[in-house]
Amino acid sequence: MAQGLPLTYLEAGEANGGTPLLVLHGLFGSARNWQTLAKRFAERHRVYALDLRNHGGAPWSDEMTYPAMAADVLRFLDDRGFARASVVGHSMGGKVAMTLALNHPDRVERLAVADIAPVAYTHTHAPFVAAMKQAKLEGCTRRSEVEAQLVDAVPEAPLRSFLLQNLVLEQGSFHWRINLDAIGARMTDLIGFPDLGDARYDGPTLFIGGTRSDYIVPENHAAIRRHFPKAAIEMIEGAGHWLHAERPQEFAALVETFA
Repeated sequence: MAQGLPLTYLEAGEANGGTPLLVLHGLFGSARNWQTLAKRFAERHRVYALDLRNHGGAPWSDEMTYPAMAADVLRFLDDRGFARASVVGHSMGGKVAMTLALNHPDRVERLAVADIAPVAYTHTHAPFVAAMKQAKLEGCTRRSEVEAQLVDAVPEAPLRSFLLQNLVLEQGSFHWRINLDAIGARMTDLIGFPDLGDARYDGPTLFIGGTRSDYIVPENHAAIRRHFPKAAIEMIEGAGHWLHAERPQEFAALVETFA
């Protein structure tokens, strides 16, 4: 792996010892999305919720491959002298976590993956990127003015609210704190998964899916078992892709029982 970028993060449970727990957000997300769950996990663990590259406060880069993003997480561990970590990753963050575990199994103690599998998908978020890039921010004084420009491309209000968490107001002007150019250009990499051959992670692994989501379906189980032979697969009834936000209690309970 190439030298990783230094990531920004939120920390909780500083007084706890033992193996740290890393939390990796999904596409368009950030560490801030996981604050509440991080505090809950911090009752038992020292928790670091990371901003992945091109998101939140993390550095920007034109490269958005999963090996590159996994290298960032590896650098985070190395910079702090952590030999191993337990890792929880959602969606894009789940693919980063899986790549880290497959390339460096000795650095991952336990792995929990939320609503994603080690496969390439046809789901593309390119229309969301295009809508955010096309929104005219100059002259806007209220978030609602920007939101109104996203309605056609993003009709679901909860999803618009999620995307708008990347909109920040500084010195009287709005701007996106997410690298939309890199994300748009690398969408094929982001919906794909690197070819890691027969790489496998033999540590404890938990995949958590939502029954209303089509990201973890029976057709994906073979790929999961091939790379993660000890994987357990749990489904949260009635949850969609953002299962940690839709069913936080059920999701947290599964992670806590596992981690």
